[in-house]
Formats: sequence, structure tokens, C-alpha cells
Amino acid sequence: MKLRGVFGLNVQRLRRERKLSQEQLSFVSGRTRAYISSVEAGRRNATLDTVEILAKALNVEPQELVSAIPVNRRAIRATKQGAAKSTE
Repeated sequence: MKLRGVFGLNVQRLRRERKLSQEQLSFVSGRTRAYISSVEAGRRNATLDTVEILAKALNVEPQELVSAIPVNRRAIRATKQGAAKSTE
């Protein structure tokens, strides 16, 4: 999947986890609702400034928006792998 699509899905997932509408996110981020919709659909090529703004609005680090694997899942996987190695 292209990074633009990963970014859009992550924005959508995080917005929904926070129980925000596109309109609410647009208000907090200073972007239009149509822009948020286009980003989530992967139709917009967001600038780094927008990545930073949306990350701040969603209260996450910017890398969580562009990562194909959510950051918290990486930490869980690393913990599980470390535990498996220690039992060997």
C-alpha cells in the first residue's frame, strides 16, 4: 500500500478511536472537513506540515500516522519476542 493510503487509514483509525467526527477534527486541525475526508480516502498528498498538525490534533507522534504498523503494536510485538527469547 502506498504511504498516502497508510496515512489516510491511520488518520481515520485514530480519529474514530477518539470518537471525533471529520468535522470535529477539521475544527481542531484548522483544515476543512473535505480535506480531512480526502486525506482519509488517500486522495490527498499531505505535506509534512499537515502530518505534524494532524498528529498534534490527534495527540500522537507523527510517525504513528505514517507507520504501516501502529506504534503501540510494535511495542507489544517486541515485548512478546523478548519474552519468547528469554524462555528458550
